[in-house]
Amino acid sequence: MSNLIFFDDEHWVSLLPLSYTKPCCELRVGIRTIRDKWEASLSGTGSFICKEYLSAKFPIRIDSENLIINGRLLPNDRTLQLIRNLELNQALIFNDNMIAARLDEQQLQTLGAAENQSHFKAIDISSIASEYIQMIERPFDIMRFNASEIQKDVLYLTTGRQSNDIHKSNTCFGQNQIFIEKGASVRCSILDAENGPIYIAKNASVMEGAIIKGPFALGENSTVKMAAKIYAGVSTGPHCKIGGELGNSSIQGFSNKGHDGYLGDSVLGEWCNLGADTNNSNLKNNYAEVKVWHYGTERFEKSGLQFCGLTMGDHSKSAINTMFNTGTVVGVAANVFGHGFPRNFIPSFSWGGYQKMITFQFEKALTMMESMMSRRNKTLDQFDIDIYQHIFTTTSTYRSWEKNA
Repeated sequence: MSNLIFFDDEHWVSLLPLSYTKPCCELRVGIRTIRDKWEASLSGTGSFICKEYLSAKFPIRIDSENLIINGRLLPNDRTLQLIRNLELNQALIFNDNMIAARLDEQQLQTLGAAENQSHFKAIDISSIASEYIQMIERPFDIMRFNASEIQKDVLYLTTGRQSNDIHKSNTCFGQNQIFIEKGASVRCSILDAENGPIYIAKNASVMEGAIIKGPFALGENSTVKMAAKIYAGVSTGPHCKIGGELGNSSIQGFSNKGHDGYLGDSVLGEWCNLGADTNNSNLKNNYAEVKVWHYGTERFEKSGLQFCGLTMGDHSKSAINTMFNTGTVVGVAANVFGHGFPRNFIPSFSWGGYQKMITFQFEKALTMMESMMSRRNKTLDQFDIDIYQHIFTTTSTYRSWEKNA
């Protein structure tokens, strides 16, 4: 069994706000997290090299020999082969980024220097691997890869296994690509798997009247509400509720978009809640390329996408009838409400909307988090509180109203 260590490089900032609260490898792309995919592929267990404020909750475990992997890298057969072929104290470099290395304990201690390629043998694969190296660079890459990753994950999770019976009240297309786990319930719905698989996890529920097109994955103990309309490329983590209209979106876990309203080409973090009739735009009226806030450059930058919706960090919420413009980014623990379109970048711990925003007081934000988590029999521990305290303090520069107070 390999000792895997997942590291966040300097580009972790490009995945904010999702990477504020966890290492990059803990992000879910498709059904499984990036760490889950690598652990299964390499028969190993992983630990973390991450930002210092996260390290108490996500510690590192060092062995005599360690396979370290960039937490933004998605596995595929060709990349796996390159990594398996690494010898001790060799590293793979792609476009000036280290993507993997096999290091002994001493080499690992000098990893910061190793990233400058001065302490090990660097193998530059930039010229040969551009067609198959897949890394998430920005949050919207999660929804961009989501449909294909759902298909890969379904194949992994279901190979050699038999689906539970599909209830006769459902109308199904492409039945061989529909997999229902033990304890899941699907009734009186339309399941169209002709263009991609549909996966319903353990103890999940699809209520009456839902229309679902694959690729689609519903996480464990999650629910699709009645008469939902779900297009290809949608996935949820565990304990989510989804309803209304959704397309090509990833909901990381423990989050709810349970009512009418549209969510498209979007990524929601954990413990988010979208109020009834919350809608997001995923296409500009002039069909132009969408610009999205970049935390690293602190400005809006081109996404390369014509379709790009909402990115929302952990524990953020929207009230009923909230409207998010194309490419909106909402930070961690924000509470958005009021009429009109709020700004396209909403900092962490914001409270308000189009007309006015103030700072969401830290203790009140913790109370809100605890209230939501208690509904899933979860609690905030001191590690979590320290992480959110760090985010609250370090993101104050984005809250311009604090400067003017």
